[in-house]
Amino acid sequence: MKAGVIGVGAMGQHHARVYHEMDGVELIGVSDIDQGRAEEIATMYDTQVFNDYRKLLSCDLDLVSVAVPTTLHRNVAMDVISAGVHLLVEKPIASTLEDADEMISAAKDAGVRLMVGHIERFNPAVTRLKEIIDSGMLGDIVSISARRVGPHNPRIRDVGIIMDLGVHDIDTISYLYNEKAESVYAIAGNGLPEIHENHAGILMQFGRGRAGMIDVNWLTPHKVRMLTAVGTDGVAYLDYIAQTLELHDGDWIGSAKIEEKEPLVNELEYFIGTVVNQRNRIFEDDGRYVLKTALAAIRSYQEGRLVRVEG
Repeated sequence: MKAGVIGVGAMGQHHARVYHEMDGVELIGVSDIDQGRAEEIATMYDTQVFNDYRKLLSCDLDLVSVAVPTTLHRNVAMDVISAGVHLLVEKPIASTLEDADEMISAAKDAGVRLMVGHIERFNPAVTRLKEIIDSGMLGDIVSISARRVGPHNPRIRDVGIIMDLGVHDIDTISYLYNEKAESVYAIAGNGLPEIHENHAGILMQFGRGRAGMIDVNWLTPHKVRMLTAVGTDGVAYLDYIAQTLELHDGDWIGSAKIEEKEPLVNELEYFIGTVVNQRNRIFEDDGRYVLKTALAAIRSYQEGRLVRVEG
């Protein structure tokens, strides 16, 4: 499989690394608006640099990762689709629903696989928790809360904390519930002189009175990535980074057995599988839902009201 990476910043550099290390995959090249950065990554992973990503797309690629700023997703993705190359677009799928719909429609018309990079679905701890929830071991899940905080990456300038980090847990919580949120309420603001919000509290309402709560910020000096699922028969505490999962009930505390593996490796293996066998789910509709919910959360804090997540 011939692969390329467009955008080799904080996340794209890891796509390049994983493709470089994968058996059966040849990293043909990388492209970035920062030429020096592109050359650094290309040297590190023994591949070519392309000043113009369109020239990379002309290299008979099988697939490409798009890890450019969110506001550029639509334009780059449409060029990739026009070139007939399968693509994984980093989360969120786009900055507007109109852009997302255009991308999804164009990919379907072109027979191109479009996957959205919601990486936490491929975290082994999340996979194990999903199995435990679906087994009924924790009873009926009534509340799932997540905390995703840490220092700001200065390369992220085009979106706020909800679109950059909040989308991870919007997707994960909905995935664990196997259901879409009905409505969302958010409180957010700027703790620093920035255009976009850099801290937020998001409350998602699901059916039967179930809740999803998300705490995100770019102000905490150390990174925390935690999730708690509360059920009628037990509670699960998940650490995304350590890939650990503790289970508690009234009588015991236990740790779930988890085979650690880098989530991005799992994700790109799955993506390649979608290209090879055309049968795996590719989550483009889930990506649209997550974007819609994030936009509803932004509207909620801006307007100071509960916002319905429709359709």
